[in-house]
Amino acid sequence: DFLPVDSPATAINLFEAGQADVIWDKSLVPTELLDALSTRSSFHKFDYLGSYFVRFNTTKKPLDDPRVRKAMALAVDKARIVEKYTKGGERLARHFVPPGTGNYTSPEGLSHDVRLAKRLLAEAGYPDGNGFPTDFEYLFNSSELNRNIAVELQRMWKETLGIQIKLRQAENKVYLSAQSALDYHVSRSSWIGDYNDPNTFLDMFMSQNGNNRTGWSNEQYDQTIRLANATTDPTKRHELFRQAETMLINDELPIFPLFFYVGINIYHPDRIGGIHPNILDIHPINAIYAK
Repeated sequence: DFLPVDSPATAINLFEAGQADVIWDKSLVPTELLDALSTRSSFHKFDYLGSYFVRFNTTKKPLDDPRVRKAMALAVDKARIVEKYTKGGERLARHFVPPGTGNYTSPEGLSHDVRLAKRLLAEAGYPDGNGFPTDFEYLFNSSELNRNIAVELQRMWKETLGIQIKLRQAENKVYLSAQSALDYHVSRSSWIGDYNDPNTFLDMFMSQNGNNRTGWSNEQYDQTIRLANATTDPTKRHELFRQAETMLINDELPIFPLFFYVGINIYHPDRIGGIHPNILDIHPINAIYAK
């Protein structure tokens, strides 16, 4: 039987009381308990096909300038965000496609570089944030983690670049509508792959893809993705995807990645069998059994 639960506290209480055998959904694992739970034999963590990232609205000034986008990305200390807030063993991301996706190897992206960030922002005409728009907003959907990360980004951009960012929190439907309408400046984002292949992450930023939601359009990028999907040679296909991902995360930056999600299942392996961690976190119910 499946128990419809939307509260992490309820889920963990049911599991602890023996009324639930498995917690599938990572969102039902209380963040504040992750450190304690991670030491137990019932805690199972694995790579997952998901990325947490930031979108830039490239149609709004000054984000139409790649130097500004790159400066903001370089100013972010991703290691601090992962160590302080995510708690589940997530890995900071210097590329967009998660590790282990379809035997693909991503290009290395940007590192934390405050000096270069300051220089690029000055070159774009905003030395130490002077002249930067005062109505600049960071849009995010409601959750404790998203808010904590928003506050941390706000602090980093202010202290490092002198940029003042207002925080705009919205419930999920409003948040998604605002993204689709390009009614934002910078926005929290995430993507969970539909299938185990780099294309599910990279084709979404083609010009006409409805999931783009950045206003960014690049014919060279579009053509590279089309060529990748037209070739039957796996090596050539992955090399074309690497070229496209380099444009995305190193050159143009309509987005920048923060960290990769991990999958978490909670169950007692001496009581439950047939569960095998995998990047898609898919577990056929008819293969699971009680020992």
